Amino acid sequence: MPIATSPSDLLSQNELLSMSGLDFMTGILNGTLPGPPIANTMGYRLHTVSDGRVTFRGTPEFNVTNPMGTVHGGWYGTLLDSAMACAVMTKVPAGSVYTTLEYKINITRGIPLGMTIDCIGTVDHSGRSTGVAKGEIRGVEDGKLYATGSTTCIIMKLK
Repeated sequence: MPIATSPSDLLSQNELLSMSGLDFMTGILNGTLPGPPIANTMGYRLHTVSDGRVTFRGTPEFNVTNPMGTVHGGWYGTLLDSAMACAVMTKVPAGSVYTTLEYKINITRGIPLGMTIDCIGTVDHSGRSTGVAKGEIRGVEDGKLYATGSTTCIIMKLK
């Protein structure tokens, strides 16, 4: 999937508003639309997309560690925010956009460096003005739960 390298690579607001959130997310997954630059920065990629559900797959490396050499809590938070909010995006109709209002995470155990994980976001509610989703980070090979999260997003009709 191509990753945007400059603002000009991203869709214009009119282009974005012309499609549903599910079409937008599917376009990123299949490579017809540019992926977000943060994916390169944080070491994760969109892995699956369906109505109300998104999975990102990633592998934390040394560049996302804290001074103690463990995966920084911000990595968990950024990944969970991405998955949960993008799951909400799959429910956003054409002519509308969303943004995160708040999110919360709980880290249940440390992810070893170099371990591949899936971060799954699932929508619990999507209405005219809000979306609520939950998320979890699980090891691909061991299936263990490493973190959970919840979010509330605002959905705004622009067109």
